[in-house]
Amino acid sequence: MAIERFQIHVSDEILDDLSYRLHRTRWPDQLEHAGWEYGTELSYLESLVTYWKDHYDWRAQESKLNRLSQFCCQIDGIDVHFVHEHGKGPNPLPLILTHGWPDSYLRYQKIIPLLTDPASYGGNPEDSFDVIVPSLPGFGFSGRPRHSGINNFHVSEMWAKLMTEDLGYQKFAAAGGDIGSGVTRYLAFNHPELLFGIHLTDIGIIRNLTTSSDDAKLTEEELQYKKSASEWIAQEGGYMSLQSTRPQTLAYGLADSPAGLAGWIIEKFRAWSDCKGNLQQSYSEEELITHVMIYWVTNTFGSSARMYYENSHSLPPLDYIEVPTGIALFPADILLPPKEWAVRNLNVTRWTQMPRGGHFTAMEEPELLAQDIREFYRPFREKKNY
Repeated sequence: MAIERFQIHVSDEILDDLSYRLHRTRWPDQLEHAGWEYGTELSYLESLVTYWKDHYDWRAQESKLNRLSQFCCQIDGIDVHFVHEHGKGPNPLPLILTHGWPDSYLRYQKIIPLLTDPASYGGNPEDSFDVIVPSLPGFGFSGRPRHSGINNFHVSEMWAKLMTEDLGYQKFAAAGGDIGSGVTRYLAFNHPELLFGIHLTDIGIIRNLTTSSDDAKLTEEELQYKKSASEWIAQEGGYMSLQSTRPQTLAYGLADSPAGLAGWIIEKFRAWSDCKGNLQQSYSEEELITHVMIYWVTNTFGSSARMYYENSHSLPPLDYIEVPTGIALFPADILLPPKEWAVRNLNVTRWTQMPRGGHFTAMEEPELLAQDIREFYRPFREKKNY
């Protein structure tokens, strides 16, 4: 399938059905004086849903999203939606950015102009990038896989084909967070010859540390990580257990209730961001609802959740990654990795500890992230074979 232009246009029928459901939400009860410790707080979600049905304008957001240069092509039998914005500098470096869950390609909406056109934001035009932002298979406007096995490894192979066979780049840069971090690391491990370097904002949950039975072999920093990770999984990892084991069962409810879908997704934005418990400190209602809308209008919650199942059941192990790696850590992110472990398993050439920000880095602190990406890739621009 050739690359085709893509524009978002959600049917009136889908939007009318959404309005019908929002106006007829059946709310659960909540314990008196309970806050977010039991999950998404009732009064907050009621307020957000009221804004959603009475004030939120999808058509305005749709028009805004369609200002991005969007395309679609087929890779391994799956339709892949992606943004491709060309850089405005003298020799833009191609960069593929991979998102995670429960966000979408919108994770990078704010950072795209900072990377493609740094001169317009006080930067150096020689730091510009051609930015490619695909939607993961089963997420948003990409196609839903019809067979099992579409995990981080398989997606990395799809991205290699997208960048070289479909877009024609000989060599490129890659960055990501959450699932995007895993995809980027597999891309680097399997195709080091294609990459200048990789830039990560997290390393996910380091399973060989959390499951280690020999604490004597772990450093003090790694022991602290193991303790923190065990506590986090016990207190925060319920969503992960469900999506890794029974995503289909969960999908029935969240494909049927927009309020339920919002409750499932928004709780993660609050828990994983540097918002001090106040979502409005980091995000507008439009930002949050638009992320939920991407899942709702495409009915892709179930297919996105299956990515957790595939990654926990069919993902091959990773070995040492030789590709130069930059890591930018934001203090409120999930489980910051021990540097000792990182340097043993990746060729870490840049390690940045950011002053603020959380898991959704490109949404929360786009300027900080863009600057770190520019600085990490600057030495590679002397090589012009891209």
